Amino acid sequence: MSHDATGNRAVKIASLIQVLASLLWLPQAALLAAGVGDIAAGRGLANIHWLVAGVVAVGIFRAALDAVGNRLAFRTARRVLSEKRTAAAAALAARSPLDIDRPASGLAASVLAEQAEAIVPYLSRFRPARLKATIVPIAIFLCVLPLSWVAAMVLLVSAPLIPLFMALIGWRAKAASEKQLVEMGGMNAFLLDRLRGLATIRSLDAVDLTAKRLRANAESLRDRTMAVLRIAFLSSAVLELFAALGVAMVAVYIGFHLLGQLNFGAWGGRLSLNEGLFILLLAPAFFEPLRELSSVWHDRASGEAAMAALDRLSQDGVTMLGAKQSDQQHGSRSNTGIPEVCIDGLSFRHAGSGLLTFENFDLCISPGERVAVLGPSGSGKSTLLALIAGLAPYENGRIAIDGVTLIPATAAELRAQIAWVGQKPHIFAGSVFDNIALGRPEIGRESVDAALAIAGLQGVANARGQMQIGEGGTGLSGGEVLRLALARAAADPEKRLILADEPTAHLDTTTANEITASLLALSAGKTLIVATHDPVLASRMDRVIALEPEASLEAA
Repeated sequence: MSHDATGNRAVKIASLIQVLASLLWLPQAALLAAGVGDIAAGRGLANIHWLVAGVVAVGIFRAALDAVGNRLAFRTARRVLSEKRTAAAAALAARSPLDIDRPASGLAASVLAEQAEAIVPYLSRFRPARLKATIVPIAIFLCVLPLSWVAAMVLLVSAPLIPLFMALIGWRAKAASEKQLVEMGGMNAFLLDRLRGLATIRSLDAVDLTAKRLRANAESLRDRTMAVLRIAFLSSAVLELFAALGVAMVAVYIGFHLLGQLNFGAWGGRLSLNEGLFILLLAPAFFEPLRELSSVWHDRASGEAAMAALDRLSQDGVTMLGAKQSDQQHGSRSNTGIPEVCIDGLSFRHAGSGLLTFENFDLCISPGERVAVLGPSGSGKSTLLALIAGLAPYENGRIAIDGVTLIPATAAELRAQIAWVGQKPHIFAGSVFDNIALGRPEIGRESVDAALAIAGLQGVANARGQMQIGEGGTGLSGGEVLRLALARAAADPEKRLILADEPTAHLDTTTANEITASLLALSAGKTLIVATHDPVLASRMDRVIALEPEASLEAA
């Protein structure tokens, strides 16, 4: 059984428990009406002890049942939210970096962290309230009808007007909530993008322009949030109006009937005080589930919009090879040799593109060879490295690493041998040690010290000590950030194939030469493939592979 089906079943059970708790008001109201009737008839307080005990016992049981139902609904909602978040995070992690439809990180973070929380009140409050609004009024109507058809007709006529107007308002509320979520996600994505490019914004003297744009986005989000709240208050006002009118009409009829002014509506007889009081006690309870539904009606729009947003994040796009091979044993191969990389008849095109980036491309890199893939922007250098790393599926051909064909079943195992050094490595907030070890238990202090020596980062590590590095590498220069990425690769001895994507891009000549020297030191006893447009870096390699953009490619 799927997680969604299990969650829906648990929510239904919790909702039914709450419905049962609400229905216990029927016997409790009957006991109360009987007690008041006995007192009015002059039977005294001595004869109603069992009625009082019954009211108290039913009340305690009702409260306990309602608490159990609420707790179960909340726990189920949290579990469903966790499962959906996990599925969305797994789908995002499996998406290829070459997927042009991959959601923006700011939007994904907003959906996962903020918008997804709307699922909890939707499942724990709206769904039980909707079920109670479906069952409880019908049960009360069936109890009132045998006593007075007039009172039953008053309830029956006033009740449908409430869901009718709520449905009309609800359509508008859902549209407003969806627009609000889109606006929130867009603003978060905008803010994250500007924070990442803060240095560039300052250098271009665009701080004021960015602040005005952010202020305009915040005002737009405020307007949409207020629109959702206005609709929510409108739905509550509509409900309270018709509920008050319905209860008032029942009370007026019962009062005049008991006074003898209205002698109809009780199936040819007269209502007793017990029966009249019983109907009066049930009339507010008839509208109570509808009132509760109105108070959480806006949770429906927000919750459904949040679930749809999470489901969109969970959709499969262009995924990495082997990303869904959950039973794959990472790094299970015992081979410790230097890998060979062979590409035969490779064909690949980006999703949505009509042009082939590679067509019948062949390349063979010997074990321990250092190769530079040289070419201008758009020639497919980075794409080639991504395909070798199994970060995207290819159409035709064969990629083999150390004699093992790169397919979904072997991709995770082969990636365990690959170290990726990008031109923009992400640095986490933490110490130098934490950023190199990355939580890998097999990497200890000795491995990190050796990696620092290879990357030429010992001076920085000694100077900073246990000082924290800011998120994104705050406090480090561009060259030091790249050295940290090299140290990450050097710390793991299992990484025998190094893929470096534009490691010297945007660096000055001196820093680029230092990074090149560290990269060569890192590649000792390993196979190295570097994608670059830097001829100086390419000249330090054993061989150069020249790529031409938008053409049938051949190894030089």
